[in-house]
Amino acid sequence: MTPDEYRQHDALGLAALVRRGEVKPEELLATALALGEAANQRFNPINRWMTTAAQAQLGQGLRGAFAGVPFLVKDVVQDVAGEPTSAGSQAFADTPAMADSTYVTRARAAGLVIFGKTNLPELALKGVTENRVFGATRNPWDPARTPGGSSGGAAAAIAAGVVPMAGANDGGGSIRIPAAYCGLFGLRPGRGRIPVGPAAGEVWEGASSDHVLTRSVRDSAAMLDVLAGPDSGAPFHVAPHTRPYLEEVGREPGRLRIAVSSRSPVDGPVDAECRRAVEETARLLETLGHHVEEAEPAVDGLELARCYIRLYFGQVAAATQGHPAAAFELDTRALAMLGRALTSGEYVEARQQWNQFARALGAFFERFDLYLTPTVAAPPARIGELDTPALERVALRPLLWLNAGRLLLRSGLLDKLAFRSLVRTPFTQLANLTGTPAMSVPLYRTPEGLPLGSQFIAPVGEEGRLIRLAAQLEQARPWFDHLPEWA
Repeated sequence: MTPDEYRQHDALGLAALVRRGEVKPEELLATALALGEAANQRFNPINRWMTTAAQAQLGQGLRGAFAGVPFLVKDVVQDVAGEPTSAGSQAFADTPAMADSTYVTRARAAGLVIFGKTNLPELALKGVTENRVFGATRNPWDPARTPGGSSGGAAAAIAAGVVPMAGANDGGGSIRIPAAYCGLFGLRPGRGRIPVGPAAGEVWEGASSDHVLTRSVRDSAAMLDVLAGPDSGAPFHVAPHTRPYLEEVGREPGRLRIAVSSRSPVDGPVDAECRRAVEETARLLETLGHHVEEAEPAVDGLELARCYIRLYFGQVAAATQGHPAAAFELDTRALAMLGRALTSGEYVEARQQWNQFARALGAFFERFDLYLTPTVAAPPARIGELDTPALERVALRPLLWLNAGRLLLRSGLLDKLAFRSLVRTPFTQLANLTGTPAMSVPLYRTPEGLPLGSQFIAPVGEEGRLIRLAAQLEQARPWFDHLPEWA
């Protein structure tokens, strides 16, 4: 199979070829490996190869909806026994996982052939994919720019045509942001829909969800069927969907009441192209018969950002505990210092505020079926553009030595960091803290040809509604064949 023939199919399409005997899984893997090697030289999406394990998997026989399809997992949470789960950090780069995650077990049971892991920022903390261990991952649409983060390696691999879908997760936008920047479909399931065991019961207080990035809506739906449902000991048992998610593809979504807003929740700037992406999406929705009107939930966006940043600080402090400081990047060490400076009462108080946001969004969804916003507030940054400035890095070192986190928090630094961290990506955290499903749909390109996605947030439990609408939008304005030319 040639690379061009390979890229013409989504994951379900490749699996169908295998079932019909038109191509062998060994051919698909060989093609994916060749494309991966070439893409890594240009974009660096893959940080760990698992070729021997993939070839061994082929010899064991393959069954399931995706039998024979090459697949990449993200190098955090999605543990593979015997392989390090580095989380993009030197601290964990050589520590092998003790067991497969439920995610990996279910992916393999569906016939997916896992041949590598994708790059991410250290501890999955940023909206760019750059770290000091594996380097920067670049956007195949413009290699001078980021593919987003934290699932940027997955997004770059798919956009480059290495795989039609790849593992991803989303604790603050990490599926939706790379989807928006790389012209992909990115569905973030609601809290508890896909388990993260057995190594954890929940990730980031339940704010993080695992799933995939894809080129087609039907791949995302079919993979949700594979991954959804609690595993043994899972803390969340979400009511199962009434029918397979794949059956939602092609079903009429009905006439939906869709609220739309392009105002930044943190009162920051929103690039004109990001606004235009949402305006064009709103017009398309109206031509499809949906009701669209300007409205937004009664949520204090700056307060939500402060709560998110407190979660961020506390989680980094916990993740770095017991490891040498030198094993982490300077920015990570600074975040950990601020996390250690938070009192347990402050952390719990911020966590309790999530309920206020969820109640406000729930009341909003009594009037509307979906909420439409830009996925991002700015086009993808250039590689290195968001690095901490040199002067700030110099100033941070003595502060770390003095362990001056409490002093910095009292100085008002929290508000400044909340704004600076989220000003380019302020729209995605609402779904994470409220536990609601959300998606980014690739319906727009800038005059320079860069993709920009539009985000839809749905009520709790309504992944099916998102899939029905996404499939309708995909049919009305197809995106599958839009891939960057690079080979």
